[in-house]
Amino acid sequence: MALLWRSGEEPGEVRPGPKPGLSVDVIVEAAIEVADSEGMAALSMRKVGERLGRTGMALYTYVPNKGELIDLMYDRVLAELPASYDASAGWRPAVARWAEHTLAFYLRHPWVLQVSQARPVLGPNEFATLESLVAILRGTGLGPRRTRGVVALLLDFVRGAARTVSESRLAPSATGVSDEEWWRTRSHLLEEVAPGVTDRYPMVAWVESADDGEPGAADDTFASGLDVLLDGIEAAVSKKWPGSASG
Repeated sequence: MALLWRSGEEPGEVRPGPKPGLSVDVIVEAAIEVADSEGMAALSMRKVGERLGRTGMALYTYVPNKGELIDLMYDRVLAELPASYDASAGWRPAVARWAEHTLAFYLRHPWVLQVSQARPVLGPNEFATLESLVAILRGTGLGPRRTRGVVALLLDFVRGAARTVSESRLAPSATGVSDEEWWRTRSHLLEEVAPGVTDRYPMVAWVESADDGEPGAADDTFASGLDVLLDGIEAAVSKKWPGSASG
């Protein structure tokens, strides 16, 4: 927490240590580069040290352990997200922009999706990003309790969408098989082992008929899902829940 909220130290300031030239900020930036390029599984104090021309042990003077380093990395990259949104045209378009920015953020830094949300990091940039979303939703007129539920719903939706897209992007390199080849092979196998499968599951076949395989299908799915969520928020607002000013 002290490292997350440090205020007496200028960015890049060198702290006492076994070798000059290191700082918490330098280490965090190097760790982000490792995670962005190689993924969370490759992240280690040794790997970050190598990137900086130091041993992994040299980093412990600045950052106590890998867990705290990940917290610092997470809060650092959150600074990329806007601190506020223009809601003059209404809360709905502002939330849509927030969702688009947040999805793009996760896809730039897919390792962030592996940071547990069960217990927040409680860093300044995490608070700032939450503040920006709540500020938009305050315009709905919903009370704090329902707004908190909407915030959780939106965050879970965007994180889930980002996770699916990220995994899809990684699958070809991890398996050596393209998405097109995987689906083509599985489709043929499915016809062999489960003949008449579309007749057995007609509703699944119906909904899958919307997937034309064209580029941008994932974007369309995200936009459609987001529209439904925003419609739901509008419906909740129009119901004028009893005690909505505080509930």
